[in-house]
Amino acid sequence: MRTDLFDFELPPERIALRPASPRDSARMLVVHPDGVLRDRSIADLPNWLEPGDQIVVNDTKVIAAQLKGRRIGRETEPKIEATLIKRLDGSRWQALVKPAKKLSPGDTIRFGNEGRVCLLGHLDAEVEAKGQDGEVTLSFSFHGPALDQAIADVGSPPLPPYIASRRTPDDQDTADYQTMFAANEGAVAAPTAGLHFTPALEAALGSRGVGLHRLTLHVGAGTFLPVKVEETSEHKMHAEWGCISAETASALNAARARGGRIVAIGTTSLRLLESAAAPDRTIQPFSAETSIFITPGYRFRAVDILLTNFHLPRSTLFMLVSAFSGLETMQHAYAHAIKDGYRFYSYGDACLLFRGHEPRGDL
Repeated sequence: MRTDLFDFELPPERIALRPASPRDSARMLVVHPDGVLRDRSIADLPNWLEPGDQIVVNDTKVIAAQLKGRRIGRETEPKIEATLIKRLDGSRWQALVKPAKKLSPGDTIRFGNEGRVCLLGHLDAEVEAKGQDGEVTLSFSFHGPALDQAIADVGSPPLPPYIASRRTPDDQDTADYQTMFAANEGAVAAPTAGLHFTPALEAALGSRGVGLHRLTLHVGAGTFLPVKVEETSEHKMHAEWGCISAETASALNAARARGGRIVAIGTTSLRLLESAAAPDRTIQPFSAETSIFITPGYRFRAVDILLTNFHLPRSTLFMLVSAFSGLETMQHAYAHAIKDGYRFYSYGDACLLFRGHEPRGDL
């Protein structure tokens, strides 16, 4: 399909720069399969589900992937910014750097901010290789847990550019850009639908008889990038590591056999569930990378309902929701959201999408 079919104009004022407080007070646009829209709030989510439905959340934890430093070892020491995007092994990461033109293979970058101590006071990395569009391979001077701690000491939350370009990230983002389920470190971007959850909402879902399960997908920075090619078939999807335990897979399969629906909290949960789904729609245990790219025409096997934020134009995520609910339906929903003042992107509001049947629950 042509990628321009997934384009739309978003006024800059619709981009949320801070999350709603409390988190479950964010707005939620309910999108019916027939295109009927209802304006609700996240706190209303239990009313749209039924006893026996099963929510699946992503428990990945965002690391402090934004690093600032300088090139050392040559006559000049230009400032360098790096965003870690994928761990390669115990000491190496793929990263996006700027200005990339200031770096060559063999250069050393010294990361560390004044006033913040990281072990020896800094963190060094050698540019092992240099790719296209600012991507490099960094080989750090520390390994394993020591490197993880060093990154946590000198790094900062990797806020998406549509937020970071409009205000300076601060200590509040350290908490705001992390879900209440965050447990397994490795993401460089938040699974943003999970940001809406609170203990009160989790309790209300439990009282409704809705189960809650966890999986892990370490979200990469490529998730949110716009697609630059003209045809979706030409786009190369990024790979992300994920894990679904045998216990979780078994519980979800048993619930579905009893008539319960699978509710993915976020596109990251959906992508991993679909990656793990067999042709007979059963969910298998999973521990591997996935680069699944979902566009209209895809036949869903695992997920019945999706709670997700509002996504960027031409992004793989807008393509995914268009596959789930239909392109015309989502174009209609997004036009309504823009007109009605919904807040977009990572810190914004959400929509609740139902696939292939009329929603049940309390309207």
